[in-house]
Parts: sequence; structure tokens; C-alpha cells
Amino acid sequence: MRILITVILLFSAVLPSNSQDNQILSPIIFIYDASGSMWGQIDGKSKMEIASNVLSDAVNKLADSQKIGLVVYGHRNEGDCRDVEFLIDVAAGNKVQFNQSLKKIKPLGKTPLAYSATLVIDKLRQSKVKSTIILITDGIESCDGNICEVIKSAKEEGIDFRLHIVGFGLKAGETEQLICAAEAGDGKYFDAADAGNLTAALSEATNETVDVLSDNFSVFVVKNGIAIDAMVQSFKAGTTTESDRVRTYQDTGFMHLPAGKYDLKVTPLENSKVKPILISNIESFDDKTTHKTVSFDGAKIQITALNNGEGWDASVKIINKTDGKVAAQGRTYGKPKILEINPGAYNIEIQALVVEGIDTKKTIDNVEVDAGETKELEQNFNTGIAMIGAVNSSGLVDATVNFIETTSNKNVAAARTYTSESSNPRKFMLNPGSYRVEINALGKYGGKKETVNIEVKQNETIEKIIQF
Repeated sequence: MRILITVILLFSAVLPSNSQDNQILSPIIFIYDASGSMWGQIDGKSKMEIASNVLSDAVNKLADSQKIGLVVYGHRNEGDCRDVEFLIDVAAGNKVQFNQSLKKIKPLGKTPLAYSATLVIDKLRQSKVKSTIILITDGIESCDGNICEVIKSAKEEGIDFRLHIVGFGLKAGETEQLICAAEAGDGKYFDAADAGNLTAALSEATNETVDVLSDNFSVFVVKNGIAIDAMVQSFKAGTTTESDRVRTYQDTGFMHLPAGKYDLKVTPLENSKVKPILISNIESFDDKTTHKTVSFDGAKIQITALNNGEGWDASVKIINKTDGKVAAQGRTYGKPKILEINPGAYNIEIQALVVEGIDTKKTIDNVEVDAGETKELEQNFNTGIAMIGAVNSSGLVDATVNFIETTSNKNVAAARTYTSESSNPRKFMLNPGSYRVEINALGKYGGKKETVNIEVKQNETIEKIIQF
């Protein structure tokens, strides 16, 4: 089960507190996912505790005049895809009620993203009040819905809202539908791996709402000519008073800066040791867009990960040989990935994603790179496909599937077939080799077990359907 916090926020741009209190703010509805995975831990704390504290802090920072509500799902019935409850009415909700209710929630159930979004959008349709939706989730839909389609349909209907989504500790391959939904909702997808990132993402998302004035300042951040992810903060010139901030996500970032002069602080967010850049007296105008390109220098390593000769997604760590610390890390997403580091000698770890087996991680030792140099490295992984299904005369059978690599006797892959045609037979992408496959039936067929031996070959698919 997955934890989700869906936050529907209508919030204006960052202004002095007295301006916010005098401004009519659109209501805020927080939708909190109490699915079972909220008990999972990050840095020694449960996701429930982290999410609850961060969300509570975000609510406490809202203007006192801000109307807030709370919707929770998955906290009452473990297997109910319709377990959604509106705990606090947005018309009467306040910070004290919100925080008290939040602390009482205990994770239990499923993650009906699409259904919960549908119910909230139904409320927006009835009230005709524009809103910003900020969805924070550590997992994906578990009730066969499609939140991206829900958001697209609502936008086509003309419902006025903006959707941001924050991925909280998501795994590889789980973000496609969420990114789609954020883009369809005229918002952004943010990635948050811990409490600090979650706080930063909420801070930015609550600034980029449907109430925000039109952007008049753009910024593009590069290192050695390559777009990078960076945090750009703007301050009134010569002061520490922050006006706005934006995260670039390897693209152009936009802010609204009332006409005047500003100082910019630009901080790389791609695990680079490069220090922030401070730029003084940037001028903005009300009647035109001002643009600034910010450039960082450094040595670079380009990593290309392949699977059977084709571009592949892999995680990359560049480790300093001197102190053993991670100097940079990232993901390839199927294309060459450039990471900037200081000149020196490094060991590079490349972990293929989605691929399973005993040969999914490679280390390239003693890579030396000079200042201004781009060192290009390539790593190819080999795989084949195994399709394992479980059936009987009545239809599909739910079963667990375990792959044991015969040479090492290691369990390298495991999954369930369930009784859905989308997962039965279950697809496994494995390194070529010999495997012992153990299939254990569940449910009314529990106790029945079959073991088969298969040979996975590169670029080939083998299918085994077990009859119970």
C-alpha cells in the first residue's frame, strides 16, 4: 500500500503577511492518504510521522484568513477503494482542527488516487471555486484508476485549478502517470526523497498557485552548457527579504517579481559540490519579461546506460577515490547523463533499473577527469524476458513467483500474478542465465506449489504457464 497526501491548495504568491490577510484567498483542501505504506521509514522515522509534521508546518504557515479542509482515505477499511472521508469542511475548518485531526489518522488502507481526485473535483465543480491541487505521494494508484485521465477530463470541462504533484520517496518507474497528471493540471512534478525535500517542494508548490500573478522573470541554469536542476531565490536588492523562488528542474523557471531590482541566489540541486552563485541588482519590469541565464563551470562525466544495446534507465553514483564519499549521483532515464564533479579520480557505480538478476550493477574503477574535460563512459546490460502465469480450469490463479539464480542460489526476483490479465502472466526482465522458478498458489488454491527450471536468453522471451 502507498502513502499519499493530496493537497489541494489555493494560495496566493508570497507577500507580506498583512497583504495576505487583506487578500481574499481561495480555499485549501488537503487530501491525506492513510494507506498502509505510510508506516514505512525514511531516515529512521515513519513516513506517517514525516508527512504529518511537514504538512502541519505547511498549514501553520498559511494566512490566518485561509480557509482549509481535510479529506482522508484508507484510514477505516483495509481493502476498500471507496474509503474516502471529508473530515473538515472547508467553510469552517481552521488550523487547530486540522492539526488535531491529522494527528489522529492511522494508516491502513488502499490508495485510490483517481477516485479521491474525482470526489474533490466534484466539489470544485459544484462550488465553482478555483483551486490549486498539490498531491504528495510515495506510491501509485492501487485501485485501477487513472488520475491523469481524471485531470485531463476536468480541464477539458473547464474546471479552474492547478495541480502540482510531489513524489515522496518514489521508486523507479512509478512516476509516469503522476508526471502526466501534473502536466495536464498546468502544474509541476517535484521529487522529494526525505523530509527536507518534502518541505522545500511544498514551499515552492504553495507559491506557484492558481492565484499567482503572471510571471515576468525567467531563469535558466546551466553547467558547462547543460541545463541543470537548481533552486533560484530572489531577494529585494541589498536585503534578506525573499520575494519569490523557483526550482528549474533542468528547464526554464519562472517567477513574478514586481518591478524593481533584486539579488538572486542560485543553488545547484544535482548533488554537486559547486557553491551557490549570488547575482546582484537584477532588474525586473511589469510590462515585459526579463531573462537571466546562470552558468556554472566544472569537470563532467557522461554516463550512458544500455540494455541489449538500447538506451536504458539506470542510477549512477560517482564516488571520490580519496575519501569514499559520493561526489555526484543521478539517473540516466534512457539517455546520456552528464554529472559535474571536481577534477580527480573516481569510482563509478551504475545500477540498472527494472532489470533483475545477479548482473544489474557495474563498477568502473579509477576514472580520472581533468578540469573542463568531459569523460564519456558507457555500460551495457543484457536481459531477456520471462513471462510466468498461473491458471486452472476455472481461470487465472493468484500466486507468488520467485526466481532463484541457479549458479549463485540467490533469490533475485519476486512478484505476484494476481488474477488480472495485466499481471498474469507476470513479466520479469532478467539477466540471461539459468533460474529455478517457484510458484506458490494463494487463496483457495493455497498450499499448491510448482517448481520449474528455465533458461533466459538475451533478447528472447520465454513463457511458462503453470496449471494448478
